[in-house]
Amino acid sequence: MVQQMIQAVLALIQKIIADPAYHDYLAILKGARNGLVYGAKVRFPHALVMSLLFSRADWRTKAQHIATATATHAINLAKFVSIYKTMLLVQKKSRKDKRQDSLDSFIAGLVGGYVVFGDRTAINEQIVLYVCSRVVASFIPRDVAELPSSTPGKVTPLRPNPRHFSLFAALCWGAVMFLFQDREETLQSGMHKSMVYLYRDSERWNSLRTLFWHNK
Repeated sequence: MVQQMIQAVLALIQKIIADPAYHDYLAILKGARNGLVYGAKVRFPHALVMSLLFSRADWRTKAQHIATATATHAINLAKFVSIYKTMLLVQKKSRKDKRQDSLDSFIAGLVGGYVVFGDRTAINEQIVLYVCSRVVASFIPRDVAELPSSTPGKVTPLRPNPRHFSLFAALCWGAVMFLFQDREETLQSGMHKSMVYLYRDSERWNSLRTLFWHNK
């Protein structure tokens, strides 16, 4: 009897999953799941490396920081995907023709970005700056010699034109080094720590050991 009930429930669940009428709603759940997985995959190695390189705390504190950073990134990304997909669905359902408008993604992104990433924390700032850099870089002229993939459902991003990318790279590095020298307080904290390690800590040593192994 119990086994039959379980099989009936599983069959009902499978029927719902396969029903196109529920696709948009289930896509929100799948998006949240993918946000959790991707966020954890991206943040864990970053938090691990940054803790090993720059933190002088004990191992227990380091482990807690890594776990907290990983969970925060994963949960925030899951929340954003959920809000974004929900907003798309709401806008789509609000129209008589049930079609998606070209501005829907922008509006959904605005709402999700404000709700999830509007709170200025170290992790949110890193994510927002990463997204911002990708938005800015998207304006670099693309190499028209490459053609997008003709495979349905698959898009091959065009690479930046090499000459324009060289100018973009030079401008970015010139600007960030100027900021580090004259306005370092405006730099994101993680990047500032990295730049201090590279450009200032390398100016100080008092022995062969501190020259090649530990900073003074």
